[in-house]
Amino acid sequence: MSETLQPALPDELDDRAERLMKRVCAAELKVATAESCTGGLLASLLTDVEGAGHGFDRGFVTYEETAKQQMLGLPADLTGRNDAVTSAVARAMAEGALQNSQSDIALSVTGFAGPAAPGKEEGLVHFGCARHGRATLLREEHFGPLGRGPIRIKALGVLLEMLEQALDEA
Repeated sequence: MSETLQPALPDELDDRAERLMKRVCAAELKVATAESCTGGLLASLLTDVEGAGHGFDRGFVTYEETAKQQMLGLPADLTGRNDAVTSAVARAMAEGALQNSQSDIALSVTGFAGPAAPGKEEGLVHFGCARHGRATLLREEHFGPLGRGPIRIKALGVLLEMLEQALDEA
């Protein structure tokens, strides 16, 4: 059970994270995260699994455009040309996290967890999952105006699903 995120985290997500991190460790793999709208919640969840610390390499919290460029190597024109909440940015974040870590699998998330700017969709979230030697997985979700907390929790669920998919394709 996650000590850090209880009682806010649903038990199902906590249990799933524990199962997945045990699979990561058993396969002698490492995971990295590149997070924007979740603000490090995925890294916190995965590192809260007791005895699975050797399966987590690092987490990048890149909320701001410049951080995405500096920490993950995103081209300066990518977010300017596409906005920061796109599948192209999610792909670049996951691939950048993989390249800038010692990980085998990298998960990324970028989205509008709270009220978005005019003309932007609240609850729109893009996800990426990169793994060496495999095509980067992408996913787009439209959670709607649920509020920051519920959208972040739903995003964690999607990220865990993507990690599971990456492990199943081993």
